[in-house]
Amino acid sequence: MVRQSLEPVTAKWILCAAAVCVRFLLRQKRGGSGMSVVRIAMLGATAVCITGLLVMPDGVHAQGKAVKPRSTVVKPPSAPMQKEITEQTRIYQSRGEQVPADYVTDRSLLSYAITLLPDFDHSLAKLGPADRWLDIGAGQGRAILDYYGERFDAMHAEGREQRGSKARAVALSIEDRRTADWRQTAAILEPGKIEYRFGRRLREYAPDELGRFKLATDVYGGFSYTSHLSLFMEQVLGMLEVNGSFYTVLIDVHPENWPARPAAARAPFQTEIINATGAELKVCAWLKRIACAEVTCETDVRSTIPVERYRIKKLCEKTAVPALEATHFIAGTPPARQFRLLEGAALAVQ
Repeated sequence: MVRQSLEPVTAKWILCAAAVCVRFLLRQKRGGSGMSVVRIAMLGATAVCITGLLVMPDGVHAQGKAVKPRSTVVKPPSAPMQKEITEQTRIYQSRGEQVPADYVTDRSLLSYAITLLPDFDHSLAKLGPADRWLDIGAGQGRAILDYYGERFDAMHAEGREQRGSKARAVALSIEDRRTADWRQTAAILEPGKIEYRFGRRLREYAPDELGRFKLATDVYGGFSYTSHLSLFMEQVLGMLEVNGSFYTVLIDVHPENWPARPAAARAPFQTEIINATGAELKVCAWLKRIACAEVTCETDVRSTIPVERYRIKKLCEKTAVPALEATHFIAGTPPARQFRLLEGAALAVQ
């Protein structure tokens, strides 16, 4: 991909170099009645060079780094879907008694350890002061506050010396749900140890705005709520360091180790993916198509509703996410969503 993106740029500069050479040779032959012809030729060579620069597509930044073009364009939602997205925004903005009972914003770190894959707890405990943790859909940020509490160290005595002052953490939320506890903890810790970002969805942050992270989590946050699932995964992978991991979960989804569902056997799952022919593609199977990533999927057998837990480990910088488009979205906690796989298209992470 990088080679292809550089070829137009290489052609540009070869063209311009040729134009410069022509101008130099013509200057050597100036004189006599041919002066006007020479000037016309020089102007023509310059015009060719400028035209080449303006018309040919760019493929690199000013620093010379190749830009990977996005292979899909996000379509605007249909009017019915936009109505549901607006209703979903209302849920995000709810306060007090208006907050739906199952829209949880105060999950503890213990809840994370129970909900996510078992090795999440160990991965978090191994982080040191030089590492960073991103919590997406953090709500009140209680999980991060628990991480900096004495109880976490008491429960994870092994590796305490390595943890030192612990990793830096960023809580990400659409709405500002910080509490007095958050502000008090932030005031006690060293400046910049914890951050709380709100007001934007993950996809609305610039690639380098939040920085890189060793660990990312999402417990019924953006991964369960977004209407742009492949873009969400693209952004997460772009923020992970190589060998960094993203832990997340979906409720009411068709797990990898379940047999195929009989036609019309039950209502659709909360999150579904279909291919171009309309056949089902399990979420785990879609995640395992991501280039340069190692994916673990595990069914939570404790739940009566199918729950699948995921760990996506980034193996290199050349990840590519199979592109999806939303075909169905009904507001809820979480919303009901269906996505269609765009065959042959992938979102390249820079």
